[in-house]
Amino acid sequence: MTAAEISRIAGVTRATVSNWRRRHDDFPAPSAGTETSPLYDLPAVQAWLRGRGHTSTASPTEELRTALRLLGPGSEVAARLFPLVAAASRRTPQELAELATLSDDQLVARAEKSASELPVAMPEAEPFHYGPDGVGVLRALLGCVREAGAQAAVDVLAERELDEGAASGVYQTPEGLALLMARLLPAGASRVLDPACGSGTLLAAAARQGARGLYGQDSIAVQGRRTAIRLLLTAPEAETTIRVGDSLRADAFPDVTVDAVLCNPPFADRDWGHDELAYDPRWAYGVPPRFESELAWVQHALAHLEPGGHAVMLLPPALAFRSSGRRIRAELIRSGALRAVVSLPARAAYPLHIGLQVWVFQRPEPGATDRTTVLFVDGEGEQRDGAAGTPSATDTATPGAGTRGGARPRRSGSSSSAASSASASSFDWAGLTDRVLGQWAAFTTAPDTYADEPGVARAVPLVDLLDDVVDVTPARHVRATAADIDPAALSRRVHDLHEQLAEQVAALAAASASGGWQPSGASAREWRTATVSDLARGGALTVLRAAPSGTRGSKGSAAPTMDRPVLTASDISAGRPPSTRAVDLHADAAQAVAAGDVLVRSIASGGDAAAMTRVADEQDARALLGPHIHLLRPDPARLDPWFLAGFLGAEDNIASASTGSTHVHVTPGRLRVPLLPLEEQRRYGEAFRRVYELRAAVRRTAALAADTAATLTTGLTAGVLLPPDSPDTPDTHSA
Repeated sequence: MTAAEISRIAGVTRATVSNWRRRHDDFPAPSAGTETSPLYDLPAVQAWLRGRGHTSTASPTEELRTALRLLGPGSEVAARLFPLVAAASRRTPQELAELATLSDDQLVARAEKSASELPVAMPEAEPFHYGPDGVGVLRALLGCVREAGAQAAVDVLAERELDEGAASGVYQTPEGLALLMARLLPAGASRVLDPACGSGTLLAAAARQGARGLYGQDSIAVQGRRTAIRLLLTAPEAETTIRVGDSLRADAFPDVTVDAVLCNPPFADRDWGHDELAYDPRWAYGVPPRFESELAWVQHALAHLEPGGHAVMLLPPALAFRSSGRRIRAELIRSGALRAVVSLPARAAYPLHIGLQVWVFQRPEPGATDRTTVLFVDGEGEQRDGAAGTPSATDTATPGAGTRGGARPRRSGSSSSAASSASASSFDWAGLTDRVLGQWAAFTTAPDTYADEPGVARAVPLVDLLDDVVDVTPARHVRATAADIDPAALSRRVHDLHEQLAEQVAALAAASASGGWQPSGASAREWRTATVSDLARGGALTVLRAAPSGTRGSKGSAAPTMDRPVLTASDISAGRPPSTRAVDLHADAAQAVAAGDVLVRSIASGGDAAAMTRVADEQDARALLGPHIHLLRPDPARLDPWFLAGFLGAEDNIASASTGSTHVHVTPGRLRVPLLPLEEQRRYGEAFRRVYELRAAVRRTAALAADTAATLTTGLTAGVLLPPDSPDTPDTHSA
């Protein structure tokens, strides 16, 4: 391990590690590396740290990564650990802790026995043998499963194998996007196929929606294992079949038809088999051009559907307008196979620099002629609606699924934030899902009477799409404004917005009043500090976290908590109440929020200016804790919540307790807090509360200003508002 890794484990700076090397003769000598980049033996360093009272502050996933790196290149232990993760997931935390106390020989024997008894078919699984060289990894794995969850351990193992296999360009489908795609399927879809299953996120989302026959195939063996374990954790009662191989060249399910297909296929693949598959019977809509591999995947998905079955696919935006695919697009439209196209904001999923699209298909049924329109939904409006992360000034709650015409949901987090890509922690998937599902439900329920919603969605007749270009880009078809705006109603709305904005500006001025802020003296104050881990050991607070997605209790899952709100990381950054409802959390794996809890986002991004902490209030009470949030529950007799939240959220504090550069993962135990008397804590706490109110007032003012400006622009350009008169402007109303 490197000096930087030692600093993360010990919770100190790299300069401190260098100081230890110089001052302490008993500090472990380098065991490898070079003079300028020495490497140290992990067990020796850990023993030295324990001897000096330093406890590890590295996260369980980081400790597992470190243990895997110590195995060296070419080790096959990681590949053999997948079944052990599944076996460990069936143990309680107490049982896992007891296993970690076994001797090396006992632990190896128990691991081999547990893995061999696992009733799951692992594609191309390695033999279940763990030698003495893997004992350190076994112990790290047990700790990771116990503390971070089985899925986190699976992801770390997959990172190791994918890196060694040089499988660049392999990314997970974001959980929020996977759930959106799965919810676009009809409720009765029981048998679901993903022919490019990757990490299994889409099939797991389908399982949460009720699918019980799950089929997956991927060309990378480690991805097949990853999917098999994910589905065992998410849906142990489902019938799962996972295969390894190239779905286009060597379809593992040639005679299988299913109710639905979910797929995030490879993009821009020039070696997909164009020449050898030129006469393949799957090309019912035309032979895919050499540079249009996505159209091969689309027709592969349609070929596996039962008549009337649905396919939901994540595709690049160029597929909607490239001239090389025009004829196949026309056939998909003419036959009624294309039902909807949804555009996503850029950075919602990899690749981050483009806004991807979700296409919904339905295999035509013999004799069916009722499909006369295609639905277009502009999800990119999530990004264009205004300041990133700023809720509408009039929003008091996020509209539920199926709501149409309400306040338009907005993205949360900076528009330049890399964390808003695949991370549900900073992207408002709940708002986008409501936006899309509401339109899809209205369209499928009554397509003939579906009413377009300006700026959001529009149903376009097939004949209007079959022009010389056959461009199905949503932004081209969704009208920005309504065609029948009432001038009087818009004028009243402008007047109301101006009044609200004036009131909010006055409130902002009051919140930003400068009185009472005094200098501390000739120099900055200095104080003794303690880490959150120290405070937790002393009983001053308790650190809690949400259960990982898909976690189930050791006794099986309880009924889904569908009626409970969920507080998300984006709610913290946007300063809003819990914005979504529980859809896949279970009562035995849920953590409820209480008023006075201090909430800390576990993932930030470089340059992220959004709030990292917040104190839960009565609106948050009883909400379930969403993913990517650490919950600190202070003892009110020893710690003031606002004092704690203020110091924990300081930029320097977050930076010193974080790992990573683009996606910054916060380790809460390393955050530091000044040791002050309770009365002085309360003084600081009141000041931090005022700062929080100032931030909230800024958000509300910005949202109202943006809403007012957009409404005025719409009115003027639509011809329903006239410019105000001025003394120097002649009257042109009659013209």
